[in-house]
Amino acid sequence: MNVVTTVIKSRHSVRKYKTDPVDENAIKDAVECARHAPTAMNLQPWLFGVIQDKKVLETIAQLTDHGTFITDAPLCFAVFGEKQAKYYLEDCCAATENLIIALQAHGIGSCWVAGDKKAYAEPVRKLLNVPDEYTLVSLVPAGIPADISIMKKKDLKFVEFKESFKRDSS
Repeated sequence: MNVVTTVIKSRHSVRKYKTDPVDENAIKDAVECARHAPTAMNLQPWLFGVIQDKKVLETIAQLTDHGTFITDAPLCFAVFGEKQAKYYLEDCCAATENLIIALQAHGIGSCWVAGDKKAYAEPVRKLLNVPDEYTLVSLVPAGIPADISIMKKKDLKFVEFKESFKRDSS
């Protein structure tokens, strides 16, 4: 294993955070990594928000259907994509993953909260004063983990096939 695969394999969703602030250099580096994500035709159709105001975090948490824990996070990233870009969803999902992996490399836990096609996407966009040509793709609350619950992943033999899929009858 190398350092990159170790970071990827150690990443788990974190929903409980310490109140400690997140280092500004780690925040900046994570956004830098997000903007270096692969993107179709190099359009880079994204916009990254960093939200640390507690009242705004509480409002975002109340708007979501599964993100109430955002209230207790020291910060939350919001990833928006340009609606007119054909592959904005794929591009912004790649950027979100880069962001999450970079945070993990800095010892900062996070959790991907869906945004695309959610009823709260538009209210969050308006709350953050993001231009109308963008749509919310993801929210990523982050902080120093207070508690980590590690869910077991499926064994590789259940999720991988070679050449052609064949269902095992046993």
